Amino acid sequence: RLSKLQIRIRFCPVTMSKWIVEDLEEGLRYSYKLNKILSTTQSKFQQVDVCDTEPFGRVLIIDGLIQSSQLDEHIYHECLVHPAMLAHATGPKRVFIGGGGEGSTAREVLRHKSVEKCVMVDIDGDVVDFCKAHLPENAEAFADPRLDLVIDDCKVQLEKATEKFDVIIMDLDDPLEGGPCYWLYCKEFYEMCKSKLNPGGILVTQASGAGIKQHKAVLSPVLNTLKQVFPACKAYKEAIYSFADQWGFVIAHSDPNTASVSVEEVDKRIAARIKGELKFLDGESYTGAFCLSKELRKSFQAETRVLSKDSPAVFLQHMEGVSKYTKESDASESTDASKRQRVA
Repeated sequence: RLSKLQIRIRFCPVTMSKWIVEDLEEGLRYSYKLNKILSTTQSKFQQVDVCDTEPFGRVLIIDGLIQSSQLDEHIYHECLVHPAMLAHATGPKRVFIGGGGEGSTAREVLRHKSVEKCVMVDIDGDVVDFCKAHLPENAEAFADPRLDLVIDDCKVQLEKATEKFDVIIMDLDDPLEGGPCYWLYCKEFYEMCKSKLNPGGILVTQASGAGIKQHKAVLSPVLNTLKQVFPACKAYKEAIYSFADQWGFVIAHSDPNTASVSVEEVDKRIAARIKGELKFLDGESYTGAFCLSKELRKSFQAETRVLSKDSPAVFLQHMEGVSKYTKESDASESTDASKRQRVA
């Protein structure tokens, strides 16, 4: 996520309150109350924390940034997974997930009755183990025999794959400088992904903030880059309360005929294909996610950047984890993390 995180330790007359403060941009910040750090670990790649917060309940925080919250993670994961799965003409049998270490993306994929195999590749085994231990809502997904969990670089595993996939889902960190997903938003990678899709296959990726300012950093160039590779691509978005912004996704179709599904057909496919009831997504909200404002559409039309190895996305520097900033102090001033600056 495109923000800076710090913990503000504020003294109250009776008790001391701890607040997570996110600087969304210069001159704009919001804060939420931290009740307790439940567990923390440092992997080879990332700082990982599970915390209890006042407004969002339990949250997963990686490198100081909320990845998901008990309150609204279902909105993010339903929006990431189901539009691509439901757009597939016959129901996908083989699905590849790049990233997704917390298990929520796999959970949603495995709700589809058509799925015979779901290959999930995450580079950080420590994060996967941590999430298995602390996110019980995904225990069933991790235990599902259809899930093939691989700890490795998803690019390497996808390149090596001898069987193709019906849907590829990229549930990656933002393109952070020095992070494990640094090159997975480039044209060369998307070309390789396309070659690993079966006929009628679909790729979807998370694409960071979709708000009036933040959409220009990642979402807009990712959409334009995928348009150079696939015959039909669309951006869509949804408000994620715990992210304090609209969140963007891009779906890319190898067959343009799968790019449009009616409200009625979406509802029909949900009823026929998915086990249990979705909390957020139905035909109407599915269609609504693709309804972009005039201003956003004009911005996307004007986009010229094509992300490649030689000209990658706007990368951001890593943050330290939340647990680094919760040590109690005699000082009432907040402890700031070093600023995450955008670089070209």
